[in-house]
Amino acid sequence: MSVRRVLFVDDEPNIRLTLPAILEMHGFEVTTTATVAEALQAMQNGRFDVLLADLNIGQPGDGFTVVSAMRRTQPDALTFILTGFPAFETALEAIRAQVDDYLVKPANIKQLVNKIEEKLNSERKKSGGTKPRQLSALLRERKDEIVARWFEDVSHASEFASVSLQQRERMANIPSQVEEIARMLETSGTNPSTEGAEGAALFGRLRHSQGYTLNMVMYEMCLFRLALNHTAQENLLALNSSMIIGEMIHLSDCIDCLLRIVVQAFCAEHAEIHPGTPVEQEKI
Repeated sequence: MSVRRVLFVDDEPNIRLTLPAILEMHGFEVTTTATVAEALQAMQNGRFDVLLADLNIGQPGDGFTVVSAMRRTQPDALTFILTGFPAFETALEAIRAQVDDYLVKPANIKQLVNKIEEKLNSERKKSGGTKPRQLSALLRERKDEIVARWFEDVSHASEFASVSLQQRERMANIPSQVEEIARMLETSGTNPSTEGAEGAALFGRLRHSQGYTLNMVMYEMCLFRLALNHTAQENLLALNSSMIIGEMIHLSDCIDCLLRIVVQAFCAEHAEIHPGTPVEQEKI
């Protein structure tokens, strides 16, 4: 296999020391630069398979300047932007600049390497681009990742420390809720299927039996929303840009619908077991 050459551009000294070394351990040959001027000079002096640039090099948005230069001088090179949690405006600018993908800092090394190798090994450059996906397809494809992210956030949240559950009990039907939301996105509706509504109601009753408070249920669903949103934002460039705003609004509506069912079932269970006692008076 030929050596894959990477031009890495970042103004943070610590990242310039660590990330290139890790990439080299995975078989990449890395040229490291700290400024836009150094990056432009490197492009003139050598050929690269991949550009990996921080979004803000000295000045906000400098990374797109480097991407544009690479597109002009070496159009076959793959371009990646490193950024903090990406705003939608950043994603739109990345689309306009024809960035192949962006990665969220602090970068997950395994994910970074996999994305680069996946792009290098794909037929993207030969076919002129991959077909944008719908959000529902992305959520199904990344379901395990979404559930794992949600579980990690819940596991580290002190709000749930009072309820000791095994992983299987904690996860309950979270995977099936991801599937139900994907189905709702595909049907362009906000009403769940009969099975989906029954699953959400069962989830609410289960959480009551496990000792959750209403606040805990609400916070847990908030973390579920964040896991879905983070996954969508990290993969905006793979989605259909003409549909993404509507799909994200629809996603929020779908989550709200399932949340209402969960809360209603939780409150109904509480009223049956503790008649006359408001849910708000539960003790943690």
